This record gives sequence, C-alpha cells and structure tokens, in this order.
Amino acid sequence: MLSLKRSLALAVILCSLLPLCHASCSIKQAEPGMRQCLYDKDGTWHDIGSSWRTSDCMRCFCQANGDMGCCQTYFEPLGFPDDCMKEFDQKACKYNVFKKNDRSIPCHFRGSKGK
Repeated sequence: MLSLKRSLALAVILCSLLPLCHASCSIKQAEPGMRQCLYDKDGTWHDIGSSWRTSDCMRCFCQANGDMGCCQTYFEPLGFPDDCMKEFDQKACKYNVFKKNDRSIPCHFRGSKGK
C-alpha cells in the first residue's frame, strides 16, 4: 500500500512538471534537391546531419532528408512576486528573475512557458 502511495505521489509530481518542459518547435520541409538546410532568420546554411544553436536561441537540426527542425531553448518564467522582475539574457539564452530593487537577489517563480 505504501508503495502505491509513493508511485501515485511521484506520478502527480511528474505530471505537474510537464507544462514546465513545453517549448515551441517547428519543422521546415526541404525543397526538392536540397543538400543543406537554410536557417532563414540569419541566412546561414548547415550540412545534413548537423545541429546548431542560433543567435535567437533556437536549437536546430538538419535531418538526412533535408528537413530542418528548430526548437526554442528557453522558457519564460511565470508566477513570480510583484517586487521581482524578469530579464532575458541573450548570451545565455535564459531568463533571470530577481528583485526589482536589488538585482543580486534571485526570485523564485512557480512555472514557465515556451515561446
């Protein structure tokens, strides 16, 4: 009986974490004869089988058939106190949440969402 309660508790915890793992992704189908993938936003070409992180914080991959998939690498924090603020760090591709009056004090947040 105790094992069943632990399993149920673990299932509830894991299910509550699913929304935190959601990120937006997209697939761009290759045009006939394509031998590389083109990331339109910055005009860069990438070899079949390669993966890379873009300047706008996406993780992309060029599949064997030339299709390109890209997924957002960061999450936007939600549910933080009113005396806190969020700021996006473009270099690290992540949001930081901290006190408005003292940036050295981090704030906790309850959840996050994809782009």
